[in-house]
Amino acid sequence: QRRVAITTGNYILRDRMALICSLSNEVPEEPVISLTSKHVFEKRLLEKYIAENGTDPINGEALSDEQIVSINTTPVQRPRPPTATSIPAILKILQDEWDACMLHSYTLRQQLQMTRQELSYALYQHDAACRVIARQDKEVTAAREALATLKPQAAMAVQQPVVPVAPVQPVTPTQPEPMDVEAQLTPIGLSEDVLQQLQQTHVKLTSLRKKRGKELPEGLPTPQQLKHYTQASSHPGLHSASLPGILCLDLLPNTKRTVTGGADRNIVVFDKEQEKIVCTLKGHSKKVTSVVAHRDEKIVISASPDSHVRIWDIESETCKHTLRIHDGPVTGLSLHPTGDYVLSSSADQHWGFSDINTGKLLCKVADQSVSHGLTCCQFHPDGLIFGTGTSDSLVKIWDFKEQKSAANFPGHSGPISAIAFSENGYYLATSADDEVVKLWDLRKLKNFKTISLDDKYTVRGLTFDNSGHYLAVAGPDVRLYQISKQCDLVVTWASHTQDATDVRFGPNAAYVASVSNDRTLKFYSSN
Repeated sequence: QRRVAITTGNYILRDRMALICSLSNEVPEEPVISLTSKHVFEKRLLEKYIAENGTDPINGEALSDEQIVSINTTPVQRPRPPTATSIPAILKILQDEWDACMLHSYTLRQQLQMTRQELSYALYQHDAACRVIARQDKEVTAAREALATLKPQAAMAVQQPVVPVAPVQPVTPTQPEPMDVEAQLTPIGLSEDVLQQLQQTHVKLTSLRKKRGKELPEGLPTPQQLKHYTQASSHPGLHSASLPGILCLDLLPNTKRTVTGGADRNIVVFDKEQEKIVCTLKGHSKKVTSVVAHRDEKIVISASPDSHVRIWDIESETCKHTLRIHDGPVTGLSLHPTGDYVLSSSADQHWGFSDINTGKLLCKVADQSVSHGLTCCQFHPDGLIFGTGTSDSLVKIWDFKEQKSAANFPGHSGPISAIAFSENGYYLATSADDEVVKLWDLRKLKNFKTISLDDKYTVRGLTFDNSGHYLAVAGPDVRLYQISKQCDLVVTWASHTQDATDVRFGPNAAYVASVSNDRTLKFYSSN
Protein backbone atom coordinates (compact mmCIF):
# COMPACT_ATOMS: atom_id res chain seq x y z
CA GLN A 1 0.00 0.00 0.00
CA ARG A 2 0.96 3.62 -0.69
CA ARG A 3 2.57 5.51 2.27
CA VAL A 4 2.39 9.26 3.08
CA ALA A 5 4.76 11.22 5.40
CA ILE A 6 3.30 13.82 7.78
CA THR A 7 5.40 16.94 8.41
CA THR A 8 3.96 17.65 11.88
CA GLY A 9 5.54 14.55 13.34
CA ASN A 10 7.37 11.36 12.58
CA TYR A 11 4.21 9.48 11.80
CA ILE A 12 3.67 7.29 8.80
CA LEU A 13 -0.11 7.13 7.97
CA ARG A 14 -2.11 5.47 5.24
CA ASP A 15 -4.42 7.52 2.94
CA ARG A 16 -8.16 7.99 3.68
CA MET A 17 -9.06 4.64 2.26
CA ALA A 18 -7.09 3.02 5.07
CA LEU A 19 -8.05 5.47 7.86
CA ILE A 20 -10.32 3.90 10.47
CA CYS A 21 -11.90 5.79 13.37
CA SER A 22 -10.84 4.28 16.68
CA LEU A 23 -14.25 4.96 18.14
CA SER A 24 -16.68 3.91 15.36
CA ASN A 25 -14.41 1.51 13.39
CA GLU A 26 -15.66 3.20 10.18
CA VAL A 27 -13.99 5.34 7.57
CA PRO A 28 -14.23 8.93 8.93
CA GLU A 29 -15.84 11.72 6.94
CA GLU A 30 -13.51 14.33 8.57
CA PRO A 31 -10.45 12.47 10.01
CA VAL A 32 -8.30 13.94 12.82
CA ILE A 33 -5.29 12.67 14.87
CA SER A 34 -4.96 12.92 18.61
CA LEU A 35 -1.42 14.12 19.50
CA THR A 36 -1.69 12.35 22.82
CA SER A 37 -2.52 8.80 21.73
CA LYS A 38 -1.50 9.07 18.03
CA HIS A 39 -4.87 7.50 16.98
CA VAL A 40 -7.22 8.53 14.17
CA PHE A 41 -10.78 9.62 15.02
CA GLU A 42 -13.91 11.09 13.43
CA LYS A 43 -13.72 14.76 14.31
CA ARG A 44 -17.32 15.21 15.49
CA LEU A 45 -17.14 12.07 17.66
CA LEU A 46 -13.86 13.09 19.26
CA GLU A 47 -15.03 16.65 19.94
CA LYS A 48 -18.15 15.33 21.58
CA TYR A 49 -16.10 12.92 23.72
CA ILE A 50 -13.71 15.69 24.78
CA ALA A 51 -16.63 17.99 25.64
CA GLU A 52 -18.06 15.31 27.93
CA ASN A 53 -14.85 13.81 29.47
CA GLY A 54 -11.87 16.08 28.61
CA THR A 55 -9.52 13.08 28.07
CA ASP A 56 -8.23 10.96 25.23
CA PRO A 57 -10.53 7.97 24.65
CA ILE A 58 -7.56 5.60 24.15
CA ASN A 59 -5.06 6.32 26.95
CA GLY A 60 -7.20 8.50 29.22
CA GLU A 61 -4.75 11.41 29.26
CA ALA A 62 -5.98 15.02 29.23
CA LEU A 63 -6.86 16.20 25.76
CA SER A 64 -8.14 19.53 24.37
CA ASP A 65 -9.33 20.75 20.97
CA GLU A 66 -5.90 22.40 20.36
CA GLN A 67 -4.23 18.94 20.48
CA ILE A 68 -6.26 17.64 17.53
CA VAL A 69 -4.74 17.72 14.04
CA SER A 70 -6.94 17.51 10.91
CA ILE A 71 -5.86 15.24 8.06
CA ASN A 72 -6.34 16.41 4.45
CA THR A 73 -7.40 13.55 2.17
CA THR A 74 -8.80 13.35 -1.34
CA PRO A 75 -12.65 12.85 -1.54
CA VAL A 76 -13.59 9.26 -2.09
CA GLN A 77 -16.97 8.05 -3.40
CA ARG A 78 -18.67 6.00 -0.76
CA PRO A 79 -19.70 2.54 -1.87
CA ARG A 80 -23.37 1.83 -2.62
CA PRO A 81 -25.41 0.06 0.01
CA PRO A 82 -25.88 -3.66 -0.62
CA THR A 83 -29.60 -3.13 -1.42
CA ALA A 84 -28.83 -1.05 -4.57
CA THR A 85 -26.26 -3.30 -6.16
CA SER A 86 -28.66 -5.17 -8.49
CA ILE A 87 -31.38 -4.30 -11.02
CA PRO A 88 -34.20 -5.93 -8.96
CA ALA A 89 -33.08 -3.99 -5.91
CA ILE A 90 -33.07 -0.73 -7.88
CA LEU A 91 -36.53 -1.52 -9.27
CA LYS A 92 -37.70 -2.19 -5.73
CA ILE A 93 -36.40 1.22 -4.63
CA LEU A 94 -38.14 2.93 -7.58
CA GLN A 95 -41.37 1.08 -6.79
CA ASP A 96 -41.20 2.19 -3.15
CA GLU A 97 -40.62 5.78 -4.24
CA TRP A 98 -43.60 5.58 -6.63
CA ASP A 99 -45.85 4.15 -3.92
CA ALA A 100 -44.80 6.89 -1.52
CA CYS A 101 -45.46 9.54 -4.17
CA MET A 102 -48.95 8.15 -4.92
CA LEU A 103 -49.78 7.91 -1.22
CA HIS A 104 -48.71 11.51 -0.75
CA SER A 105 -50.83 12.56 -3.76
CA TYR A 106 -53.86 10.73 -2.36
CA THR A 107 -53.40 12.44 1.00
CA LEU A 108 -53.23 15.83 -0.71
CA ARG A 109 -56.45 15.09 -2.65
CA GLN A 110 -58.20 14.14 0.57
CA GLN A 111 -57.08 17.35 2.20
CA LEU A 112 -58.26 19.33 -0.85
CA GLN A 113 -61.69 17.67 -0.72
CA MET A 114 -62.02 18.43 2.99
CA THR A 115 -61.03 22.04 2.34
CA ARG A 116 -63.62 22.34 -0.40
CA GLN A 117 -66.33 20.94 1.86
CA GLU A 118 -65.37 23.35 4.64
CA LEU A 119 -65.46 26.25 2.15
CA SER A 120 -68.87 25.15 0.82
CA TYR A 121 -70.25 24.87 4.34
CA ALA A 122 -68.88 28.32 5.18
CA LEU A 123 -70.51 29.78 2.05
CA TYR A 124 -73.87 28.19 2.93
CA GLN A 125 -73.59 29.58 6.45
CA HIS A 126 -72.82 33.01 5.03
CA ASP A 127 -75.80 32.84 2.66
CA ALA A 128 -78.12 31.71 5.46
CA ALA A 129 -76.84 34.50 7.68
CA CYS A 130 -77.48 37.07 4.94
CA ARG A 131 -81.04 35.78 4.51
CA VAL A 132 -81.69 35.95 8.26
CA ILE A 133 -80.28 39.47 8.40
CA ALA A 134 -82.42 40.56 5.44
CA ARG A 135 -85.56 39.05 6.99
CA GLN A 136 -84.89 40.64 10.36
CA ASP A 137 -84.17 43.97 8.70
CA LYS A 138 -87.53 43.74 6.88
CA GLU A 139 -89.29 42.85 10.13
CA VAL A 140 -87.65 45.78 11.91
CA THR A 141 -88.73 48.12 9.10
CA ALA A 142 -92.30 46.80 9.28
CA ALA A 143 -92.34 47.18 13.06
CA ARG A 144 -91.10 50.76 12.79
CA GLU A 145 -93.80 51.58 10.24
CA ALA A 146 -96.46 50.02 12.48
CA LEU A 147 -95.14 51.97 15.47
CA ALA A 148 -95.16 55.18 13.45
CA THR A 149 -98.78 54.47 12.52
CA LEU A 150 -99.88 53.72 16.08
CA LYS A 151 -98.18 56.69 17.76
CA PRO A 152 -100.39 59.37 16.14
CA GLN A 153 -103.48 57.32 17.01
CA ALA A 154 -102.41 57.10 20.67
CA ALA A 155 -101.88 60.85 20.74
CA MET A 156 -105.32 61.42 19.22
CA ALA A 157 -106.93 59.11 21.79
CA VAL A 158 -105.36 61.08 24.65
CA GLN A 159 -106.36 64.44 23.24
CA GLN A 160 -109.99 63.55 22.47
CA PRO A 161 -111.39 64.34 25.99
CA VAL A 162 -109.84 67.82 25.85
CA VAL A 163 -110.03 68.82 22.20
CA PRO A 164 -113.47 68.48 20.60
CA VAL A 165 -112.11 68.00 17.07
CA ALA A 166 -109.32 65.50 16.48
CA PRO A 167 -106.37 66.82 14.49
CA VAL A 168 -106.17 65.70 10.88
CA GLN A 169 -102.98 63.84 10.05
CA PRO A 170 -101.43 64.69 6.66
CA VAL A 171 -101.20 61.92 4.10
CA THR A 172 -98.06 61.44 2.04
CA PRO A 173 -98.02 59.66 -1.35
CA THR A 174 -95.81 56.87 -0.07
CA GLN A 175 -97.67 56.18 3.21
CA PRO A 176 -101.42 55.46 3.44
CA GLU A 177 -103.50 57.30 5.99
CA PRO A 178 -103.53 55.51 9.36
CA MET A 179 -106.85 53.97 10.30
CA ASP A 180 -108.48 53.25 13.62
CA VAL A 181 -108.44 49.47 14.07
CA GLU A 182 -111.25 49.36 16.63
CA ALA A 183 -113.49 51.54 14.46
CA GLN A 184 -112.99 49.21 11.54
CA LEU A 185 -114.04 46.16 13.52
CA THR A 186 -117.47 47.72 14.18
CA PRO A 187 -119.80 47.56 11.13
CA ILE A 188 -121.46 50.87 10.28
CA GLY A 189 -124.47 49.15 8.68
CA LEU A 190 -126.10 49.14 5.25
CA SER A 191 -127.69 52.46 4.41
CA GLU A 192 -130.73 52.87 2.20
CA ASP A 193 -128.53 54.36 -0.52
CA VAL A 194 -126.35 51.27 -0.56
CA LEU A 195 -129.32 48.90 -0.70
CA GLN A 196 -130.90 50.95 -3.47
CA GLN A 197 -127.64 50.87 -5.45
CA LEU A 198 -127.45 47.09 -5.09
CA GLN A 199 -131.06 46.67 -6.15
CA GLN A 200 -130.62 48.86 -9.24
CA THR A 201 -127.53 46.91 -10.26
CA HIS A 202 -129.42 43.65 -9.80
CA VAL A 203 -132.32 44.80 -12.01
CA LYS A 204 -129.97 46.09 -14.70
CA LEU A 205 -127.84 42.93 -14.87
CA THR A 206 -130.87 40.63 -14.81
CA SER A 207 -132.39 42.52 -17.72
CA LEU A 208 -129.16 42.31 -19.73
CA ARG A 209 -128.88 38.59 -19.09
CA LYS A 210 -132.47 37.98 -20.26
CA LYS A 211 -131.77 39.92 -23.46
CA ARG A 212 -128.78 37.73 -24.19
CA GLY A 213 -130.83 34.61 -23.63
CA LYS A 214 -129.15 31.33 -24.40
CA GLU A 215 -127.28 32.58 -27.44
CA LEU A 216 -123.56 32.07 -27.28
CA PRO A 217 -121.31 35.12 -27.72
CA GLU A 218 -120.01 35.68 -31.22
CA GLY A 219 -116.50 34.33 -31.65
CA LEU A 220 -116.67 31.88 -28.75
CA PRO A 221 -114.44 28.90 -29.67
CA THR A 222 -116.08 25.54 -30.17
CA PRO A 223 -115.02 22.47 -28.18
CA GLN A 224 -113.19 21.23 -31.27
CA GLN A 225 -111.20 24.47 -31.42
CA LEU A 226 -110.41 24.32 -27.72
CA LYS A 227 -108.92 20.85 -28.18
CA HIS A 228 -106.21 22.46 -30.33
CA TYR A 229 -105.23 24.94 -27.61
CA THR A 230 -101.63 24.35 -26.54
CA GLN A 231 -99.21 26.11 -24.23
CA ALA A 232 -98.37 29.44 -25.85
CA SER A 233 -96.02 30.84 -23.20
CA SER A 234 -94.66 30.15 -19.72
CA HIS A 235 -93.33 32.72 -17.24
CA PRO A 236 -91.42 31.28 -14.26
CA GLY A 237 -89.76 34.36 -12.73
CA LEU A 238 -92.69 36.35 -11.35
CA HIS A 239 -92.35 35.43 -7.67
CA SER A 240 -89.49 34.68 -5.32
CA ALA A 241 -87.74 31.31 -5.51
CA SER A 242 -87.04 31.27 -1.78
CA LEU A 243 -90.78 30.76 -1.07
CA PRO A 244 -91.96 29.08 -4.27
CA GLY A 245 -95.57 28.93 -5.33
CA ILE A 246 -98.19 31.12 -7.05
CA LEU A 247 -101.44 30.62 -5.17
CA CYS A 248 -104.07 32.78 -6.90
CA LEU A 249 -104.77 34.51 -10.20
CA ASP A 250 -107.06 37.08 -11.78
CA LEU A 251 -107.17 39.03 -15.04
CA LEU A 252 -107.49 42.80 -15.38
CA PRO A 253 -110.48 43.32 -17.71
CA ASN A 254 -109.92 45.14 -21.01
CA THR A 255 -106.15 44.77 -20.67
CA LYS A 256 -103.49 42.15 -21.33
CA ARG A 257 -102.49 42.16 -17.67
CA THR A 258 -102.73 39.44 -15.04
CA VAL A 259 -102.55 39.66 -11.26
CA THR A 260 -100.97 36.87 -9.21
CA GLY A 261 -100.52 36.32 -5.48
CA GLY A 262 -97.72 34.14 -4.16
CA ALA A 263 -96.34 32.35 -1.15
CA ASP A 264 -93.65 35.07 -1.04
CA ARG A 265 -96.33 37.50 0.31
CA ASN A 266 -96.25 39.61 -2.88
CA ILE A 267 -98.81 40.57 -5.54
CA VAL A 268 -97.40 40.82 -9.06
CA VAL A 269 -99.04 42.61 -12.00
CA PHE A 270 -97.76 41.10 -15.26
CA ASP A 271 -98.26 42.35 -18.82
CA LYS A 272 -98.95 39.39 -21.10
CA GLU A 273 -98.36 41.28 -24.34
CA GLN A 274 -95.06 42.94 -23.34
CA GLU A 275 -94.03 39.93 -21.23
CA LYS A 276 -92.79 42.02 -18.32
CA ILE A 277 -93.70 42.75 -14.70
CA VAL A 278 -95.61 46.02 -14.38
CA CYS A 279 -95.34 46.30 -10.60
CA THR A 280 -94.89 44.26 -7.42
CA LEU A 281 -97.12 45.12 -4.45
CA LYS A 282 -95.75 44.31 -0.99
CA GLY A 283 -97.45 44.62 2.38
CA HIS A 284 -98.88 41.30 3.56
CA SER A 285 -97.02 39.50 6.33
CA LYS A 286 -98.13 36.04 5.14
CA LYS A 287 -98.78 34.35 1.81
CA VAL A 288 -101.36 35.88 -0.52
CA THR A 289 -104.22 33.42 -1.10
CA SER A 290 -106.78 35.56 -2.97
CA VAL A 291 -106.56 38.41 -5.49
CA VAL A 292 -109.37 40.21 -7.30
CA ALA A 293 -108.90 42.75 -10.10
CA HIS A 294 -111.35 45.64 -10.49
CA ARG A 295 -113.11 45.52 -13.84
CA ASP A 296 -113.12 49.31 -14.49
CA GLU A 297 -110.33 50.85 -12.41
CA LYS A 298 -106.67 49.98 -11.91
CA ILE A 299 -107.32 48.56 -8.47
CA VAL A 300 -106.39 45.17 -7.02
CA ILE A 301 -107.79 43.63 -3.84
CA SER A 302 -105.83 40.95 -1.97
CA ALA A 303 -106.34 38.72 1.06
CA SER A 304 -104.02 36.69 3.24
CA PRO A 305 -103.97 34.45 6.32
CA ASP A 306 -102.58 37.53 8.14
CA SER A 307 -106.30 38.48 8.64
CA HIS A 308 -106.03 41.57 6.41
CA VAL A 309 -107.70 42.60 3.18
CA ARG A 310 -105.68 45.19 1.24
CA ILE A 311 -106.84 47.48 -1.55
CA TRP A 312 -104.05 48.52 -3.93
CA ASP A 313 -103.68 51.30 -6.49
CA ILE A 314 -101.67 49.91 -9.42
CA GLU A 315 -100.75 53.34 -10.80
CA SER A 316 -99.08 54.55 -7.59
CA GLU A 317 -98.16 51.03 -6.39
CA THR A 318 -99.49 51.87 -2.93
CA CYS A 319 -101.99 50.36 -0.52
CA LYS A 320 -105.07 52.62 -0.36
CA HIS A 321 -106.78 50.79 2.50
CA THR A 322 -106.02 47.95 4.87
CA LEU A 323 -109.23 46.29 6.07
CA ARG A 324 -108.73 44.69 9.47
CA ILE A 325 -112.18 43.15 9.68
CA HIS A 326 -111.51 39.51 10.57
CA ASP A 327 -110.07 37.71 13.58
CA GLY A 328 -108.77 34.77 11.56
CA PRO A 329 -107.22 34.00 8.17
CA VAL A 330 -109.09 35.54 5.23
CA THR A 331 -110.02 32.65 2.92
CA GLY A 332 -111.90 34.26 0.04
CA LEU A 333 -112.67 37.48 -1.84
CA SER A 334 -115.34 38.51 -4.34
CA LEU A 335 -115.98 41.91 -5.90
CA HIS A 336 -119.60 43.05 -6.10
CA PRO A 337 -120.87 43.78 -9.65
CA THR A 338 -121.14 47.50 -8.73
CA GLY A 339 -117.36 47.58 -8.33
CA ASP A 340 -117.71 49.55 -5.07
CA TYR A 341 -117.85 46.74 -2.51
CA VAL A 342 -115.94 43.60 -1.68
CA LEU A 343 -117.08 40.41 0.05
CA SER A 344 -114.60 38.55 2.26
CA SER A 345 -114.81 35.22 4.07
CA SER A 346 -112.71 34.05 6.97
CA ALA A 347 -111.91 31.07 9.12
CA ASP A 348 -113.43 33.04 12.02
CA GLN A 349 -116.88 31.90 10.63
CA HIS A 350 -117.79 35.43 9.47
CA TRP A 351 -118.24 37.05 6.10
CA GLY A 352 -117.75 40.78 5.73
CA PHE A 353 -119.02 43.38 3.25
CA SER A 354 -116.80 46.45 2.88
CA ASP A 355 -116.65 49.66 0.88
CA ILE A 356 -113.41 49.69 -1.15
CA ASN A 357 -113.55 53.48 -1.65
CA THR A 358 -113.71 54.40 2.04
CA GLY A 359 -112.17 51.28 3.57
CA LYS A 360 -115.09 50.90 5.97
CA LEU A 361 -116.80 47.70 7.07
CA LEU A 362 -120.55 47.86 6.30
CA CYS A 363 -121.64 44.53 7.76
CA LYS A 364 -120.16 41.39 9.28
CA VAL A 365 -122.28 38.25 9.66
CA ALA A 366 -121.85 34.70 10.92
CA ASP A 367 -124.20 31.72 10.68
CA GLN A 368 -124.94 30.88 14.29
CA SER A 369 -126.24 27.42 13.36
CA VAL A 370 -122.76 26.15 12.41
CA SER A 371 -119.43 26.30 14.20
CA HIS A 372 -117.10 25.86 11.26
CA GLY A 373 -115.00 28.44 9.44
CA LEU A 374 -115.64 29.66 5.91
CA THR A 375 -113.24 28.49 3.20
CA CYS A 376 -114.33 30.51 0.14
CA CYS A 377 -116.95 32.94 -1.15
CA GLN A 378 -118.27 34.42 -4.41
CA PHE A 379 -121.00 36.83 -5.49
CA HIS A 380 -123.69 35.77 -7.92
CA PRO A 381 -123.37 37.80 -11.16
CA ASP A 382 -126.53 39.76 -10.22
CA GLY A 383 -125.14 40.75 -6.82
CA LEU A 384 -128.04 40.06 -4.41
CA ILE A 385 -127.05 36.51 -3.48
CA PHE A 386 -123.67 34.94 -2.88
CA GLY A 387 -122.24 31.57 -1.96
CA THR A 388 -119.84 30.44 0.76
CA GLY A 389 -118.08 27.16 1.43
CA THR A 390 -117.36 25.83 4.89
CA SER A 391 -114.80 23.52 6.40
CA ASP A 392 -117.54 20.97 7.19
CA SER A 393 -118.31 20.32 3.46
CA LEU A 394 -121.43 22.53 3.28
CA VAL A 395 -122.16 25.06 0.52
CA LYS A 396 -124.48 27.88 1.59
CA ILE A 397 -126.37 30.41 -0.54
CA TRP A 398 -126.99 33.70 1.22
CA ASP A 399 -129.65 36.37 0.67
CA PHE A 400 -127.62 39.54 0.97
CA LYS A 401 -130.48 41.89 1.83
CA GLU A 402 -131.76 39.67 4.62
CA GLN A 403 -128.21 38.62 5.59
CA LYS A 404 -129.50 35.09 6.11
CA SER A 405 -128.87 31.70 4.58
CA ALA A 406 -131.29 31.07 1.73
CA ALA A 407 -130.29 27.52 0.71
CA ASN A 408 -127.83 24.78 1.61
CA PHE A 409 -126.15 22.45 -0.87
CA PRO A 410 -124.89 19.33 0.94
CA GLY A 411 -123.25 16.35 -0.71
CA HIS A 412 -119.54 16.96 -0.51
CA SER A 413 -117.14 15.40 1.96
CA GLY A 414 -114.23 17.43 3.31
CA PRO A 415 -113.68 21.20 3.35
CA ILE A 416 -115.06 23.09 0.34
CA SER A 417 -112.05 24.14 -1.76
CA ALA A 418 -113.66 26.31 -4.46
CA ILE A 419 -117.01 27.63 -5.71
CA ALA A 420 -117.86 29.46 -8.97
CA PHE A 421 -121.03 30.98 -10.41
CA SER A 422 -121.54 30.92 -14.17
CA GLU A 423 -121.75 34.33 -15.82
CA ASN A 424 -125.29 33.64 -17.05
CA GLY A 425 -126.35 33.09 -13.43
CA TYR A 426 -127.82 29.63 -13.95
CA TYR A 427 -125.17 27.32 -12.51
CA LEU A 428 -122.92 26.94 -9.49
CA ALA A 429 -119.84 24.71 -9.52
CA THR A 430 -118.40 23.46 -6.23
CA SER A 431 -115.50 21.23 -5.19
CA ALA A 432 -114.06 19.76 -2.00
CA ASP A 433 -111.48 17.20 -0.93
CA ASP A 434 -113.60 14.36 -2.36
CA GLU A 435 -112.29 14.16 -5.96
CA VAL A 436 -115.52 15.39 -7.57
CA VAL A 437 -116.92 18.62 -9.00
CA LYS A 438 -120.64 19.17 -8.46
CA LEU A 439 -122.78 21.35 -10.73
CA TRP A 440 -125.94 22.87 -9.25
CA ASP A 441 -128.93 24.39 -11.07
CA LEU A 442 -129.80 27.57 -9.16
CA ARG A 443 -133.27 27.69 -10.72
CA LYS A 444 -134.18 24.28 -9.30
CA LEU A 445 -131.76 24.30 -6.36
CA LYS A 446 -130.50 20.81 -7.08
CA ASN A 447 -127.41 19.01 -8.25
CA PHE A 448 -127.77 18.08 -11.92
CA LYS A 449 -124.27 16.71 -12.60
CA THR A 450 -121.35 15.30 -10.61
CA ILE A 451 -118.02 15.11 -12.44
CA SER A 452 -115.85 12.33 -11.05
CA LEU A 453 -112.12 13.03 -11.17
CA ASP A 454 -109.03 10.85 -10.84
CA ASP A 455 -108.01 9.20 -7.60
CA LYS A 456 -106.37 11.70 -5.19
CA TYR A 457 -107.28 14.58 -7.51
CA THR A 458 -107.40 17.74 -5.39
CA VAL A 459 -109.31 20.64 -6.94
CA ARG A 460 -107.74 24.00 -6.10
CA GLY A 461 -109.58 26.33 -8.47
CA LEU A 462 -112.81 26.58 -10.49
CA THR A 463 -113.93 29.18 -13.02
CA PHE A 464 -116.50 29.61 -15.80
CA ASP A 465 -115.92 31.50 -19.02
CA ASN A 466 -117.95 34.64 -19.68
CA SER A 467 -120.61 32.64 -21.54
CA GLY A 468 -121.11 29.98 -18.88
CA HIS A 469 -120.54 27.38 -21.58
CA TYR A 470 -117.16 26.08 -20.31
CA LEU A 471 -115.80 25.23 -16.88
CA ALA A 472 -112.06 25.12 -16.06
CA VAL A 473 -110.69 23.01 -13.21
CA ALA A 474 -107.23 23.51 -11.64
CA GLY A 475 -105.55 20.66 -9.77
CA PRO A 476 -102.78 18.21 -10.63
CA ASP A 477 -103.52 19.35 -14.20
CA VAL A 478 -105.76 21.93 -15.90
CA ARG A 479 -109.01 20.62 -17.42
CA LEU A 480 -111.79 22.18 -19.48
CA TYR A 481 -115.34 20.82 -19.47
CA GLN A 482 -118.28 21.72 -21.68
CA ILE A 483 -121.37 22.49 -19.60
CA SER A 484 -124.10 20.24 -20.92
CA LYS A 485 -126.06 17.22 -19.77
CA GLN A 486 -122.98 15.04 -20.15
CA CYS A 487 -120.38 17.70 -19.16
CA ASP A 488 -117.82 16.24 -21.54
CA LEU A 489 -114.12 16.72 -20.97
CA VAL A 490 -112.81 18.97 -23.75
CA VAL A 491 -109.06 19.20 -23.17
CA THR A 492 -106.44 18.54 -20.48
CA TRP A 493 -103.13 20.36 -20.04
CA ALA A 494 -100.47 18.78 -17.84
CA SER A 495 -97.61 21.18 -18.49
CA HIS A 496 -97.15 22.26 -14.85
CA THR A 497 -94.58 20.29 -12.85
CA GLN A 498 -96.62 20.74 -9.64
CA ASP A 499 -100.32 21.20 -8.85
CA ALA A 500 -102.08 24.08 -10.60
CA THR A 501 -103.57 26.42 -7.98
CA ASP A 502 -105.84 28.67 -10.06
CA VAL A 503 -107.14 29.16 -13.61
CA ARG A 504 -108.89 31.92 -15.57
CA PHE A 505 -110.45 32.35 -19.02
CA GLY A 506 -109.41 35.24 -21.22
CA PRO A 507 -112.06 37.41 -22.93
CA ASN A 508 -114.40 35.19 -24.92
CA ALA A 509 -112.18 32.18 -24.05
CA ALA A 510 -109.54 33.45 -26.50
CA TYR A 511 -106.93 32.03 -24.14
CA VAL A 512 -106.68 30.31 -20.76
CA ALA A 513 -104.23 31.26 -17.98
CA SER A 514 -103.12 29.08 -15.07
CA VAL A 515 -100.69 29.33 -12.15
CA SER A 516 -99.04 26.64 -10.09
CA ASN A 517 -96.87 25.82 -7.10
CA ASP A 518 -94.00 25.48 -9.60
CA ARG A 519 -93.85 29.34 -9.74
CA THR A 520 -95.02 29.55 -13.35
CA LEU A 521 -97.78 31.47 -15.08
CA LYS A 522 -98.82 29.69 -18.28
CA PHE A 523 -101.03 30.75 -21.18
CA TYR A 524 -102.85 28.34 -23.50
CA SER A 525 -104.25 29.37 -26.87
CA SER A 526 -104.55 28.29 -30.48
CA ASN A 527 -101.43 30.27 -31.48
